[in-house]
Amino acid sequence: MAQPFELPDFYVPYPARLNPHVESARRHTRSWARRMEMLEGSGIWDERDLEAHDYALLCAYTHPDCDAETLSLVTDWYVWVFFFDDHFLELFKRTQDRAGAKRYLDRLAAFMPADPAVGTPEPTNPVEAGLADLWARTVPAMSGAWRTRFAEATENLLRESLWELSNINEGRIANPVEYIEMRRKVGGAPWSAGLVEYAARAEVPEQLAGARPLRVLRDAFSDAVHLRNDLFSYQREVEEEGENSNGVLVMERFLGCSTQQAAESVNDLLTSRLQQFEHTAVAELGPLCAESGLDVAEAAAVAAYVKGLQDWQSGGHEWHLRSSRYMNESAGSAGGIRLTPRSEAARLRRHGHIPYQRVGPGELPEFEMPFRTTLSPHLAGARLRCVDWGERMGMLRAQPGMPHSDIWDQRRLAGFDFPLCAAGLHPDATPEALDLASHWLTWGTYGDDWFPVVHGHGRDLAGARAANERLSLFMPLDGEPVPEPVNALERGLADLWARTAGPLRPGDRATFRRSVEEMTASWLWELANQAAHRIPDPVDYIEMRRFTFGSDMTMWLARLQHGGLVPDAIYDSGPLRSLERSAQDYAALLNDLFSYQKEIEYEGEVHNAVLVVQNFFAMDRATATEVVADLMNSRMRQFQHVAQYELPVLYEDFELDEETVAVLDAHVHELENWMAGILTWHRGCRRYREEDLRQGTGGAPWRLEGPRGIGTQAARIGALTAG
Repeated sequence: MAQPFELPDFYVPYPARLNPHVESARRHTRSWARRMEMLEGSGIWDERDLEAHDYALLCAYTHPDCDAETLSLVTDWYVWVFFFDDHFLELFKRTQDRAGAKRYLDRLAAFMPADPAVGTPEPTNPVEAGLADLWARTVPAMSGAWRTRFAEATENLLRESLWELSNINEGRIANPVEYIEMRRKVGGAPWSAGLVEYAARAEVPEQLAGARPLRVLRDAFSDAVHLRNDLFSYQREVEEEGENSNGVLVMERFLGCSTQQAAESVNDLLTSRLQQFEHTAVAELGPLCAESGLDVAEAAAVAAYVKGLQDWQSGGHEWHLRSSRYMNESAGSAGGIRLTPRSEAARLRRHGHIPYQRVGPGELPEFEMPFRTTLSPHLAGARLRCVDWGERMGMLRAQPGMPHSDIWDQRRLAGFDFPLCAAGLHPDATPEALDLASHWLTWGTYGDDWFPVVHGHGRDLAGARAANERLSLFMPLDGEPVPEPVNALERGLADLWARTAGPLRPGDRATFRRSVEEMTASWLWELANQAAHRIPDPVDYIEMRRFTFGSDMTMWLARLQHGGLVPDAIYDSGPLRSLERSAQDYAALLNDLFSYQKEIEYEGEVHNAVLVVQNFFAMDRATATEVVADLMNSRMRQFQHVAQYELPVLYEDFELDEETVAVLDAHVHELENWMAGILTWHRGCRRYREEDLRQGTGGAPWRLEGPRGIGTQAARIGALTAG
């Protein structure tokens, strides 16, 4: 069969090495698979299939330094996971039996007890038998925290197979953002990262496991693994098996391009994720370890974990070139480190943007908005009280000892019209609740404007970090005393927290504080990129944009009104996360379309989706705008799809009562109001129009522009965030 496209030129930043114990792993895993009844008689594989796939070779390449016993155990895990994939395909994907698939998957969690002494049920098929055996052999060497994380990654891998099955049943192809997120779960690379900890004897310290640098390392690793697999497996999955979950197919449909062009785009994204991994390991991991006070052994474990993930990348690539499971004719061998002209051009382009270019207002695309905005009847009064509150908090004057801190005045705050946004987000709010929402929006935007000017002007990253750490002091969880505010940002937060946190349950209070902290920490991420003059990787940008836009914080304000009726497991479920993230991305991308001129021309920013797309695809602004609008509208369609098709299945799976279903249906309506209200605000406020950008505080420009002309690039870079 002819190949559907030529494999692209892969970027391989680490050399592939082979574990010398590969033959003993082959012998062991052949015997193990037969004992687990995965071979003759299973109806899935025979010995020839196992030999042809050569999972021992995969593990020998991806874990080149472990001993023979460890390599054999890790190989058994991979035999199990690939057998599961083929077993699930045969039993449920081909028959499209979702009910049977759910029963099958529900039983598997019982074979991963946190305490191995608890025991497991009697296995009824090779997948259950294999999991019970592997769990008992693996977990004694690992901590309880690792067991919890690895069990969660395994369950995600298993359960998200239902998402793939649903998409096959509906003939639906995911949008790129949805695909990347769901592929992480069903593709299994986070699960592989857990096995790296085991094989390298490099368990990540519990206090770091959820930190941004470790999360980004794991996600970038996972995305690169999955995108590479999609390139090699397109022919088998799409043409032979009828799969819809393949990145090349997703790009082909989203971009409306040829299969070859889609493959090149997927490879570009694969390269970008590998370079994101490198950037995070070099720029973010060291400071995190230092700040966390790790001892020598813990720091060494983190370093060994990173090396283990690097080994997996290159080893996995080499295995794909050799395995009979994939399309790899004429691909040859990677051989060693390989930098490509395309990979290095992308790296240079990411740092080559010239700030403060004249771009003009531009044309806004058509927005898909199926929901109407209803405004609160208390809007007029909220507008007056919002400006008064900003004045009382000190936001409309310069702060003592802080150059460039006179960022707002009364005219500008009134023109920003945050109560208009709050009135659309919360049309049924009381006057007090509307004021509170308006003031949170005001405070969040003030902070977002404050950090680039006050701390970014002199690249004061240490000062910005210290200022951010102080903000948590003004959000006590148990009524602890707060320090005296030293500026308007601290004063505003202290006031808002006192008005918000009191009625909340302790758990909700902690969750809401975390959403605020994630937003303020994202401002530091922006400052670091500005200082490095670096346009973010597309995936990292989308995911961090939810925090910089304050999406989680404003959504939590609505969710906290649900009074604990909805179990946390529902909010953590795939459909609810998909619903909320689709809404968040719609709103954030909408903001980027409206704010492009403000951010690119007046602020010298590198954080805008249109610019990110321009840079990634090397395309012009108009085309990039269309791509962003298409992505934004596809997220809206995904929101509607989840609400219409996936939530009813979730309600049924969890056997929710009518009261809980009513709360969740109301939450869907809240999110509809949230998106519609944000669009209405963008159209009505005076924050993004060119005539307003030309007038800042006291009639000065919104931001001081850098110099222009030949020979002035260095000066512009030095003035990236000049106030």
